[in-house]
Amino acid sequence: MAKIIPFRAVRPTRSKVGLVATRSYESYSQYERDSRMSYNPYSFLHIINPGFKYDKQITGKERYTLVRNRYLEFKEDEIFVQDEKPSFYVYKIEDRKGQVFNGIIAASSAKDYENNIIRKHEDTLEHKEELFKTYLKTVGFNAEPVLLTYPDNPVIADIIKEAQKEFAIFEFTMTYRDTHYLWKIDDEEHIATIQKEFEKINTIYIADGHHRSASSYLLSKDENASEHDSYNYFMSYLIPESDLRIHEFNRLIKDLNGLSKEAFLIKLDSLFRIENRGTTPYKPSKPHHFSMYLDGEFYSLYLRKTIYKFENVLEELDAQLLYKTILQPILGIEDLRNDKRIAYMDNSNEMYTIKTAVDSGEYEVGFGMVPATIEQLKAIADNDLKMPPKSTYIEPKLRSGLTIYEF
Repeated sequence: MAKIIPFRAVRPTRSKVGLVATRSYESYSQYERDSRMSYNPYSFLHIINPGFKYDKQITGKERYTLVRNRYLEFKEDEIFVQDEKPSFYVYKIEDRKGQVFNGIIAASSAKDYENNIIRKHEDTLEHKEELFKTYLKTVGFNAEPVLLTYPDNPVIADIIKEAQKEFAIFEFTMTYRDTHYLWKIDDEEHIATIQKEFEKINTIYIADGHHRSASSYLLSKDENASEHDSYNYFMSYLIPESDLRIHEFNRLIKDLNGLSKEAFLIKLDSLFRIENRGTTPYKPSKPHHFSMYLDGEFYSLYLRKTIYKFENVLEELDAQLLYKTILQPILGIEDLRNDKRIAYMDNSNEMYTIKTAVDSGEYEVGFGMVPATIEQLKAIADNDLKMPPKSTYIEPKLRSGLTIYEF
């Protein structure tokens, strides 16, 4: 059974929240970060990039200490305030494409992660886990929730709807034209009901935030936390499975591994039925079908299922299938995480991003696929298997600095 608890969030004042909130640090270019910090003294980027103040690149433990200092300054200047009562927080996002996401920000149990109640579908890197654990221990807070998903629950849905009838604590629109809303649930009866409903749920799944979850778990072990110690929990945003959006990442390859175009197509023919689709962008519509852009033309690749057999649920995932049939045996790409010959693009512009990248000469061939399903994600996690890197592009994308969980 899943355990979540309310917490006393530290959050921006209503007047500053739109200025404080940021996307994830890695999603900005250096130019974007510098521009935002130059003109917005309230941006959360000032906290996580403290070296900007000194016009210096600062790394390691020194940076972590300065992050802590900037955070305390935001609290001292009352840019951040802390709620008096432990609460759950209803968080709603309406993005520019008209998608709506509703969920609850809460503190989830590191023990649930250890006991596989919170399940993962991606591998994590040990050095990154340790690095982020040290970061968390030094700064003393979570500023971006881990995205978790749970089976749709009508009782929880009704409480969320009830909370949204009240005046929102936050309501603001970002430059990406997505609008964010936050409501507080501090009524003890509603809190108890939400907790009881989650206790009925045997399994919840990490949608995004595998390294943050793993690092929070390591931190709880390091601190020898008691059952009620804040180190035993990490901030999460829990949304029902029906609200989760899973998109694909397209693959771009720099060369054909020494093969001519003709030789490459002949090798593909052994496992795929190939059709030339000409210059019109083609996007596949079924599992085990791929699109390919090569030498100015689009192709459809249909797997010959009478030849290729699936051994487990991971092998049925298209990202894994593409790797096992083309990327590894034909194009010679062994390490999907570190090989410099492969790049990944989300599907925001569908096949046009592939065409542009290949036409530029930077890449030789590009592949598109249909997205994974929530059922595949869960089945892979349930079987303790791991997806290849960049198998899923998950929405919603959350903002940093809206609610903060302190240790």
